[in-house]
Amino acid sequence: MSAPRLLLGFDYGTKQIGVAVGQAVTGQARELCVLKAQNGVPDWQKVEALIREWQPDAIVVGLPLNMDGTPSDMSERAEKFARRLHGRFNLPVHTHDERLTTFEAKGQRLAQGQRGGYRERPVDALAAALLLEGWLAEHSNG
Repeated sequence: MSAPRLLLGFDYGTKQIGVAVGQAVTGQARELCVLKAQNGVPDWQKVEALIREWQPDAIVVGLPLNMDGTPSDMSERAEKFARRLHGRFNLPVHTHDERLTTFEAKGQRLAQGQRGGYRERPVDALAAALLLEGWLAEHSNG
């Protein structure tokens, strides 16, 4: 199995799920969209459409661990989401510690002049891009 070249990253949440696309060659990722979720369940047709459009080699799902590194209720739900992605689309699915990505994403938006308004301009897709870049950095052949 060759190393994944194109990846989709998911920042899992119960109300919305951020999605990003990243390339292993550059190690960079960019925001794609934010999917609405009902109690953690996305519109699977929209997820399928994204996978059909981008045809990723693998998927990375952010794992929201507690600050001490122990699993949280949310990380268990994120792992279940990761298993469902794998089961539905038969792609390799990796999880990545994303403890600080949402915090970092808000920091980046703050630096760009955004003050609050995260409901209108959610940071979930940016968080997905950051967690994807973190995974790529950890798994690059460099």
